[in-house]
Amino acid sequence: MSRVTAKICGLSTPETLDAAIAGGASHVGFVFFAPSPRNLAFDVAQGLANRVPRHVGKVGVFVDPEDALLDAAIVAAGLDAVQLHKTTPERAAAIRARGIPVWAAVAIKARADLNAALNYGQAVDKILYDAKTPDHAALPGGMGLRFDWSLLDDFRHPLGWALSGGLTPGNVIEAARRTGASLVDVSSGVESAPGVKDVDKIAAFLKAVAQC
Repeated sequence: MSRVTAKICGLSTPETLDAAIAGGASHVGFVFFAPSPRNLAFDVAQGLANRVPRHVGKVGVFVDPEDALLDAAIVAAGLDAVQLHKTTPERAAAIRARGIPVWAAVAIKARADLNAALNYGQAVDKILYDAKTPDHAALPGGMGLRFDWSLLDDFRHPLGWALSGGLTPGNVIEAARRTGASLVDVSSGVESAPGVKDVDKIAAFLKAVAQC
């Protein structure tokens, strides 16, 4: 049995959600960020969430969200955790204090970027290392970018963590083995177009993860 589990993020249709579950994903991700091509309306999120078995975690993805958006999404999708991008440790801690597990995304391009993870040590439950997007980019992730995995060498992680950024069915085995990640997160790497998940790519990604 693989020691590595996977989150398929940015799911938006019953078919692709079912493929993620059938393939053995440990988590599924629903995006609540209007500029994203993966953004979900609450009624759609609710319909998808109703298809998710209890053993699969439902993670909502947000970019520095306001309380009203968080509350509505948590209720609509029955979220088990929230994943926060571009959110300060103080704000993340305040959200966590409301009673839901919090994952904090840390954008990586250089070794020094890892220091940001240390600031979340007491504020969140999990760190998600993601590739840093260009300053002008409209999205904080989901752009198929990866960072140099060697940057994680000998880094003392303050919390449990997941690896994201540019993962694909073709490189996820190498990524997991190179970094020691126990949870990998993919979005654009299993798409045929931005925001359009591909059931065959999802199956291939999860098959590869099972070999880790």
